[in-house]
Amino acid sequence: MSVKQLFAPIAADMQAVDAAIRSRLHSDVVLIRQVAEYIIHSGGKRLRPALVLFTAGAMGYRGTHHHELAAVVEFIHTATLLHDDVVDESDLRRGNKTANAMFGNAASVLVGDFLYTRAFQMMVGVDNMHVMRVLADATNIIAEGEVLQLLNCHNADVLIEDYLRVIRYKTAKLFEAASRLGGIVGGADEDTEQRLAAFGMHLGTAFQLIDDVLDYSADEADTGKHLGDDLAEGKPTLPLIHVMSHGTPEQAALVRGAIENGGRDDFAAVLAAIKTTGALEETRGYAEAEVRLAIDAISVLPPSIFKDALLQLSHFAVERNH
Repeated sequence: MSVKQLFAPIAADMQAVDAAIRSRLHSDVVLIRQVAEYIIHSGGKRLRPALVLFTAGAMGYRGTHHHELAAVVEFIHTATLLHDDVVDESDLRRGNKTANAMFGNAASVLVGDFLYTRAFQMMVGVDNMHVMRVLADATNIIAEGEVLQLLNCHNADVLIEDYLRVIRYKTAKLFEAASRLGGIVGGADEDTEQRLAAFGMHLGTAFQLIDDVLDYSADEADTGKHLGDDLAEGKPTLPLIHVMSHGTPEQAALVRGAIENGGRDDFAAVLAAIKTTGALEETRGYAEAEVRLAIDAISVLPPSIFKDALLQLSHFAVERNH
């Protein structure tokens, strides 16, 4: 199933979210508009705002507050992308030049700050302290995850639990917040809200783990990024951790050196080690386990097209090729 088919039940809502994004991107500073519009409209899947809409729909919500909150989530996500690409010195995202490659590092960082602060203005406008607390906490934890990842770069001694902690902070936390927000506006009780949060957290973890798989197996034309980017940046992702734990001493030493030194010089040899040790299958297995937990978390939701979409999204998380 394509993303377009998956999003069919919320097509009208997504149009409303897009309208909110366009409206809230306005600034009298031309460069802010240029950079923000460039990254916002550069082909992202919009999964995080879709989670707000799907979970609100699953709770029977029929108002409009979820449109604004979905836009807030997208702004926070976009701000993290702008900052990420500067930190990682990336020049390609979604098949396009990154904003820092187009406009420079300073503009990317500052426009990322604009998007964060605009998101907080929008949160206040919703006038719900619980919503503000969820989003403030999520944004803070995402920042912690960014720093944890920075500390882990070029560190070949990272354990699986250390790496999963980075994923849960840096990536899964916004999925969790998005799923929780739909429950809040939909009037979910505490137990249901916690289940929706768990769904988002496990789904977000699965998405990142599959991204780790695709970094060594996808078609660059599909992903819109260079294969081996994580290796080049010295990031010890799960496939590499698996090789160091289960490969031959020579394979482990090869991967250790590649993580510690970064770059792409050993990419072909590292890729061969990943394939021969079954590292991608192992990582995919972790992702599938997360999806099973996500599906179980929302088992109590009443039947609806929105619950069906959440289940389909769970399967898409591990079956996608980009």
